[in-house]
Amino acid sequence: MSWKSEVDEIKRRRERAMLQGGDASVQRQHDKGRLTIRERIAALIDDDSFEEIGKAAGASERGENGEFLDFTPANFVLGFAKIDGRRIIVGGEDFTLKGGSPSPAGLRKSVYAEDLALQYKMPLVRLHEGAGGSVGGSGGPSLPGPVFSPSRFKSVGQTLGTLPVASAALGAVAGLPAARLVSSHFSVMSKSTAQLLVAGPAVVERAMGEKLTKDELGGAQVHTRNGAVDNAAEDETEALAQIRRFLSYMPNNVWELAPAISCDDPVDRQEEALIEIVPRERRRAFDMRRVLSLILDRDSFFEMGKGYGRSQITGLARLNGHVIGVWANDGRHLAGSMTADGAQKAQRFIELCETFHIPIVAFVDEPGFMIGSKAEQQATIRHGARTVITAAMTTVPWASVMVRRSFGVAQAAHYGPDAYVLAWPSAESGPLPVEGGVAVAFRREIAAAEDPDAKRQELEDMLAARQSPFPRSEALAVHELIDPRETRPMLCKWLDRVQGQLPHLLGPRTFALRP
Repeated sequence: MSWKSEVDEIKRRRERAMLQGGDASVQRQHDKGRLTIRERIAALIDDDSFEEIGKAAGASERGENGEFLDFTPANFVLGFAKIDGRRIIVGGEDFTLKGGSPSPAGLRKSVYAEDLALQYKMPLVRLHEGAGGSVGGSGGPSLPGPVFSPSRFKSVGQTLGTLPVASAALGAVAGLPAARLVSSHFSVMSKSTAQLLVAGPAVVERAMGEKLTKDELGGAQVHTRNGAVDNAAEDETEALAQIRRFLSYMPNNVWELAPAISCDDPVDRQEEALIEIVPRERRRAFDMRRVLSLILDRDSFFEMGKGYGRSQITGLARLNGHVIGVWANDGRHLAGSMTADGAQKAQRFIELCETFHIPIVAFVDEPGFMIGSKAEQQATIRHGARTVITAAMTTVPWASVMVRRSFGVAQAAHYGPDAYVLAWPSAESGPLPVEGGVAVAFRREIAAAEDPDAKRQELEDMLAARQSPFPRSEALAVHELIDPRETRPMLCKWLDRVQGQLPHLLGPRTFALRP
């Protein structure tokens, strides 16, 4: 007697699992320009590195005599893998089975993904295309124990404080997968194939009377502007590449430091263009992303959230091979002022860096909080104060480069505790920008002048001279007043000095209640 018949059944189950929803379902997926979940995982990870968990999970069909007839695999694929030689947990819905709407076993596997990542303290990658439950139910036999439990959301929350989580929307994503997608440190949508939806067009039309396509309702152009998703990608291939790149800056968990790499970009590189990149005409904007490209390790800046809170620039980069978080102002959008959405974007990014002990470098051109009726309606002061307090509560090293303006309460968010502050000759700082201060303080004098515009300009020039960085340098209100071309060497030296502090910061980080 042997167990050959049972072993043969195991083999047949495994073979059936690899067929997913069958040839016709796989072809429909391809016809819509989308990969299957197994193809997505293969495109993301190092070759031949996938070690699947729960391939036998699913539902079997048996004959009257108990003989094995067929097997339907769980419609969630999960396992260990490697990216650039580093282990991760990766999983995602199988849209070729039940359109991604979870089967009991598929739901259990999806919930297990966070538990597995927490157990092994490895980065978690979710590749989403699917929905939550359906009105008709799952249609399969229930599994032992509670399939639906609030604990699943606890583990989702725990991962965010413990290990890097990156998610991609690669098709229509709704329900529980949608909540998981946005519960990530980095999220990306494929513009050509993905939508993120609380409810689909049919439900929205029935309940709200709005007739919209999936893309109009929840395409990348919607969710990269409202901040629900960080980045957009042209297609699935680019989305997966962005996840690989994001993880290259991340440690495996909060008990490890971000990985440093060898760097062939000279530490002492000084770019001539920096000395004239900021115009002397104070009202003229300049290209802050160009500034970053001239200072950071070449081609190392990975921007996150470009379409949202556009007055603020956030992303990960390297200096001499070491990972840093970069926060800068984009003066070409609303003069770089801190809007409600810009404040939320910056605050979330600061928390990312604090969670994973990544030093922050701020390039400051902050005119202050956005003003006007719309700003008041959006509670800009509350969101802005939250960002200021978040920065004040950080423990990671900060360096702040005063490129141009640094004004008002909003400027405080750009200087963490004990920040190393460098100032360019173009820097100007104070309680208010000159233009606003003059308009308020000298309103009557300007109105009474023979030439109000000339008087206003005279007063602005006079007060601008008082906001020069030279007196602040003399008073040690900044650490160094520097030639802009010296910025890269100075920052690299600073980053080398603070490396010894980072191991003392390891472990989970929490924030108290903020505004």
